[in-house]
Amino acid sequence: MAVIFIKGDNPALLSQTLQRYVGELVGDGDRGLMVEEVTEPSYGETGDLTLGPLINAAQTLPFLTERRVVIGRNLGLFGTKAAVGPLVSLLEVMPETTDLVLVWEHGSSAGRLAAVPKVLSEALSGIGAELVGSTPGGRGRKKALDEMLSAAPVRLDASAKKAIANNVGDELGQVASLMDLLVSTFGDDASLSTSDVQPFLGVGADVPPWELTDAIDKGDIGAALERLARMQHGGRRHPLQTLATLHSHYQRALKLEGAGVSSEKDAAVVLGIKGSTFPAKKALDLSRRLGVDRLGRAVELLAQADVDTRGGSAVPGDAVIEVLVARLARLSA
Repeated sequence: MAVIFIKGDNPALLSQTLQRYVGELVGDGDRGLMVEEVTEPSYGETGDLTLGPLINAAQTLPFLTERRVVIGRNLGLFGTKAAVGPLVSLLEVMPETTDLVLVWEHGSSAGRLAAVPKVLSEALSGIGAELVGSTPGGRGRKKALDEMLSAAPVRLDASAKKAIANNVGDELGQVASLMDLLVSTFGDDASLSTSDVQPFLGVGADVPPWELTDAIDKGDIGAALERLARMQHGGRRHPLQTLATLHSHYQRALKLEGAGVSSEKDAAVVLGIKGSTFPAKKALDLSRRLGVDRLGRAVELLAQADVDTRGGSAVPGDAVIEVLVARLARLSA
């Protein structure tokens, strides 16, 4: 008996992770006979959401096979102790002939994925279930991307891997479709470089706002505009959202101007920042680098862009922000 618990909110990555684990459990067996998948429509067949269909499937004995693989999808619908009670009870008496794959993911309704109830987490740990996160963060995400590119059906040189990594950013779910496209074009096991993959890469996936402000602070106009394009297209950020980010960034630096602070800790106190003082350090460095005159000019540029973005100019909002970003970066150059 194996119990695998997969959690995540990225459908593409969830699907890839699920396929990998189910494939390992099925092995050379007959998937049609071995696998049963229970999804949201089954839970609501009686009107009220219930885990009954999943419990029944898990307790059903195999037919014409030695084992069954039962998949429970959309379990994020059951985000309370009471709701997961039947599943907790099932884990205590799991049939030895059933391998259970539980997927903690959204249902059809949008919104934040519910936390896994403590009672379920404890039950899973108690039986030694394998806990899998399909959306790794930080170094885990980089490691996951490296593994995906190394296992790709085409052979990518270092420059091609770097280009893909820069393009997909945090959206690891894009990798599978990109690989399918490359295979259909070049064939299995083709050796590819940057020039081969570049035509298949779009503007790029979203990046966090601090990548934009870091590029601006370095005075790197090209990098700043590239990060902005990814936020506008990959992240679908509205111009006013980007403008708010930039306002906040410069307001922090302006607040420190003339405040007499000499350390990032003092700056954090003035800015009301708790926890890591790194954001305060960035604001203090920016304040010192630009000085009062250039900070004043930055505020003027922000104010004019705000007016133009809200209808004060016939220029499209995205174009207004592009000009603003280039001008702000030039101030730091």
